[in-house]
Amino acid sequence: MPAFRQVGEKQLPNTVLFMAWSPRRDLIALASTTGELLLHRLVNFQRVWSLAPSEHIGKEISALAWRPDGKILAFSLGDTKQVVLCGVEKAEVLHVFLMQNPVSCMCWMEVTGESSALGSFCQSEDESKLFLPKLASLPKSYSTTSMLFSEEKSDKIMNLLGEVRLNILALGGDAGNVELYAYGMYKIASLAPVSGRCRSLSLASDLKSLVVITEVRSAEDHPEISFVQLDTGLLSDCLPELTRMARKFTHISTLMQYLHLSLTCMCEAWEEILMQMDLRLTKFVQEKNTSTQVQDEFLELLLWGQSSPELQALLVNQLTVKGLKKLGQTIESSYSSIQKLVISHLQSGSEALLYHLSEVKGMSLWKKKFQPLGLHSAAIEDAITAVGSFSLKTSELLQVIDKSMKNFKAFFRWLYVAMLRMCDEHVPPELNKMTQKDISFVADFLSEHFSENEQLFDRKGKYFNIERVGQYLKDEDEDLVSPPSTRGNQWVKFLQDSTNLKDSPMLFPSFPQKSLHYVKRLMENAIELCLQKPAEVIGKSVKQAVCLPLYTAPVSPNNAPALFQLPSLWNDKKANMHYVAFCMPHLSPHKLYLLRQASDPNRHVPNCVTSIDLSHHLDAGDSENLDARAHHVYSCLDARFYSDDMLTVVLQGQEDNACSVLAQLPLPSTLHCDNHFVWKCNTSLDQQGGAIPCQGLVLGTQRRRLEGMKAQFVAVNGVREVACVLSDNLRHLRVFEMDVEDEDDEAGEQHNASADHNGLDVSMQELGPSDRRPDSRDASEQVLGLGDQRLDSHQASEQELGPSDQRLDSQDASEQELGPGDQRLDSHQASEQELGPGDQRLDSQEL
Repeated sequence: MPAFRQVGEKQLPNTVLFMAWSPRRDLIALASTTGELLLHRLVNFQRVWSLAPSEHIGKEISALAWRPDGKILAFSLGDTKQVVLCGVEKAEVLHVFLMQNPVSCMCWMEVTGESSALGSFCQSEDESKLFLPKLASLPKSYSTTSMLFSEEKSDKIMNLLGEVRLNILALGGDAGNVELYAYGMYKIASLAPVSGRCRSLSLASDLKSLVVITEVRSAEDHPEISFVQLDTGLLSDCLPELTRMARKFTHISTLMQYLHLSLTCMCEAWEEILMQMDLRLTKFVQEKNTSTQVQDEFLELLLWGQSSPELQALLVNQLTVKGLKKLGQTIESSYSSIQKLVISHLQSGSEALLYHLSEVKGMSLWKKKFQPLGLHSAAIEDAITAVGSFSLKTSELLQVIDKSMKNFKAFFRWLYVAMLRMCDEHVPPELNKMTQKDISFVADFLSEHFSENEQLFDRKGKYFNIERVGQYLKDEDEDLVSPPSTRGNQWVKFLQDSTNLKDSPMLFPSFPQKSLHYVKRLMENAIELCLQKPAEVIGKSVKQAVCLPLYTAPVSPNNAPALFQLPSLWNDKKANMHYVAFCMPHLSPHKLYLLRQASDPNRHVPNCVTSIDLSHHLDAGDSENLDARAHHVYSCLDARFYSDDMLTVVLQGQEDNACSVLAQLPLPSTLHCDNHFVWKCNTSLDQQGGAIPCQGLVLGTQRRRLEGMKAQFVAVNGVREVACVLSDNLRHLRVFEMDVEDEDDEAGEQHNASADHNGLDVSMQELGPSDRRPDSRDASEQVLGLGDQRLDSHQASEQELGPSDQRLDSQDASEQELGPGDQRLDSHQASEQELGPGDQRLDSQEL
């Protein structure tokens, strides 16, 4: 019977650039040539969601990687040079950062080494939660061109750190640049560029080395492939300190993004005020025909209750009583929203920044531990000062908002009563009373806001001399048009008179002439400089330990996507080894080569290179062919590491009309070789091909002929025991469960189904809670949430079966798949447990 059970088949409308299985769940991510990112389930290959390309993010996906816990998906865009972190539960962009060069490959690795120092670090994390209040969620009602805000998303942004255990996102670029990001957010190392283009890379789980497969174009434009191993011993030696520093700096990076989003919400709230003011109050200044000043016009109305015909026409006919009332309500509502955002978001976020930066400063003073990582107190002190200035500016903005709300409220109340009298309408008694103090307050407001020297034109050619909050939210370097007055401020006078405190480093500078955006940029630059220093120091400590030229690859005739091309990399976490699988078709098209190198560059590995002869001698018991001793010669189309002990390959026979074969190759027997290979220095491996030890291969039952499909590439997940095969047209997909065998004939299936049906009662009585086998249907019950679309068994079978497959009804299919230890659920029960109304989503149990 054929090995590996086929559980899905799909014909996609667009070409697939790359595919990657989730490390923890039965989910596979697909990147297409249109820039769309797709997420599919193993069960029936159902689509969970799709993320469409956009002008802001980009349209050319160049690399893809999963976070080790399977909750975050990272991908890079070649056209915008951006790296995006996307939530898996929903198609949500959680974090975006810009690279200097386009990213060509990436991998996301989790550190496996245990350290007792991390235990105390977990306690310090809990202490920070005790000292710092929980940050408020971003409002739901605001949106920008870049992304949508919601309470749920703001919580996810603050929870991007995940577990305390360190995980690192390694990025390789077209220009040979390599960068490492802790938790996918904070850059901990910027390495010196390697020679050539980074084709693939792998970071050892013990952090002792980083392997990069490079590609350099020869004079004949042929790609020359090399194996480069970089020594990252500093990361391994300082793992507890690195984890603590990375955790803190990632907190800071997340808080910076939180403040940016909060300030964006404030700017949008202010935009509504700006439009209302431009359409109402400043229109009179532009269209009045009298020679009198605006201040005199309103003062006459205040003192004598009389106005010019032009002002009366403006107030009664254009502004109207109803419009004035709506304008006042809009301004009050918008000012209240901005005030709440400043108090609950900007001030609390800046306080959290000060807390974490102060802890980082304390770490920098422990020079024995943290100075090798590049932590210096001077840069951190500058960042703390910049955050303090930002906090002062937010307090200043609160004072301006509070004063403006009082001024506008009194001004609109008086103007509302005056307009009612102009229209001969009834004035409510509670508004008709106006004391001398109220008159003086409105007169001061008119004198301050309508004076001739403040009638200035803004960039749009409109008067802008009344509203004082918007100038703080302008993203420009110009000084404030109307800075707050410091007359009568005792503290300012005390500082000016004190020679000792005027320039004291203990006081935060306030920048009274600058906007909030300007001070925010100063803070971001200071923090960025603080974060860059460790990345530079750690990057300089990384040295090249090994550079092995492998082979010169021929130009690919089928223009295969770069992410699918060999070599394939793997890191054995138990043995601390790097493995590389590749082919040299110009040297020997019927061999597959394996290279292994210790993750520790100082450890020597004997017999580092071996090859596999892809000649298949069928066993005498093989019943698939009439000639039991037929000799088949294969070439390797693709090879991916299934686990530490297994390699999954796609083979192509040399005979005419030969089918592709999906097979599993055991690594221990392959790597065991008595012959020794000595690598000659400064000589590429393809020039020493005759001396490479070769192992014969006899394929057992771990293979399957891929009928009706020209297979080309494969993606595997040994943890979930699944594989996805892609055809040479890059659109046709087949999904297999690798630990289950297909039934070979329908009669045998019906016989087994009858036997299962007859013995069902007995087996269910004998089963205990721990006896149930987690087959694919059990996995689907765990994966599918309440929001999955309902497909009955008949529809699912019709969608998944190809032309050459025999369709079975739901009862036969369910009975055939049941084993002796399985509990049988009919289609109605399965659908009720697995499916619910609405769209597909991932439930909490799966996360």
